Amino acid sequence: MTDVLIIGGGVAGLSAAAQIAPHAQVTLLEREPHTGYHSSGRSAALFEQNYGKPTTRALNEASFAAHRDMGVLSPRGLMIVGQAHEADQFAADADDMQLMRIDMDEARARVPILSAAITQAAYFDRAQDIDTDLLMQTYAKTLRRHGGDIRTSAEVTAIVRDRAGWRVTTPAGEIEARTLVNAAGAWADRIAVLAGVAPLGLQPLRRSMARLAAPGGHDLRGWPMLFGPGESWYAKPDAGALLVSPAEEDPVEPMDAWADDMVLAEGLARYQEAVTVEVTRPIATWAGLRTFAPDRSLVLGRDGAEPSFVWCAGQGGYGVQSSPAAGRHVADVVLERAPQIGERVAAALSPARLRS
Repeated sequence: MTDVLIIGGGVAGLSAAAQIAPHAQVTLLEREPHTGYHSSGRSAALFEQNYGKPTTRALNEASFAAHRDMGVLSPRGLMIVGQAHEADQFAADADDMQLMRIDMDEARARVPILSAAITQAAYFDRAQDIDTDLLMQTYAKTLRRHGGDIRTSAEVTAIVRDRAGWRVTTPAGEIEARTLVNAAGAWADRIAVLAGVAPLGLQPLRRSMARLAAPGGHDLRGWPMLFGPGESWYAKPDAGALLVSPAEEDPVEPMDAWADDMVLAEGLARYQEAVTVEVTRPIATWAGLRTFAPDRSLVLGRDGAEPSFVWCAGQGGYGVQSSPAAGRHVADVVLERAPQIGERVAAALSPARLRS
């Protein structure tokens, strides 16, 4: 019997496993052939502290030092650009994210392809890229260094609670554990139902992405990540190319998501209005799932009806940047330690808030 069984090998499960492993025996299950297969491996990861709900921002702030110490951050910057008719939403976003308004000469010095339709810009110089692959490798190495086990191609087909703990069935056999951590991402509610635990109403939302050749042959290394007001689209430099997304949030069932061609075309058209270089055929397209709780805050904590069942879910679009602090908080819960994130934030993250 293992002490802690974690279901889900995305960044949420890996970060929790890495934090728990120095103190307890941990086994992690991933239904796919490798970890980070779904949303974690498809993220346009950016560390921007002032992004998300207040609880998410608290986790972001508490995660910065760990990201820095793991060496996964690199300079990027963030810029919101808008047209005249988007002034109200632009102002709301700039104020909410505490961005500095800049004139259009400076904006075009940073991104020279901005079109004449763009009349306003705001910038934040401390947003940073996150090396997601290195981040997850670091978590996995930490887990294994402390004797933890990662089992891939291990889809959970049944879960039974008995006096000894949990008995989880996979194609490779059964695993017994005292504590079960549900870090199954888009499948988290389904795992809860298998375990006889009431679901929380988690909703997977599809987000499509296109990879475009560097516009106009520009060197994109110094360009910031670009957002349209209201996150109506975004574009992010990535390994010499440009990732562009319509930033849609279309409700779907848990699945291996693919890009919706019509939605992607609409998003690329919005991006096209902001730039002078004609959008060409994408190099590649794909999609990922962002799974949210009804109030769009993460769900981290013990289930009230079954205390040995711990939720680590609802990361939405914030899972990568909040993972160090989120994983540490799940470890605090599992190991029955005082929450480093603070009692107030811990209560706001607890699944109990969704049970009333």
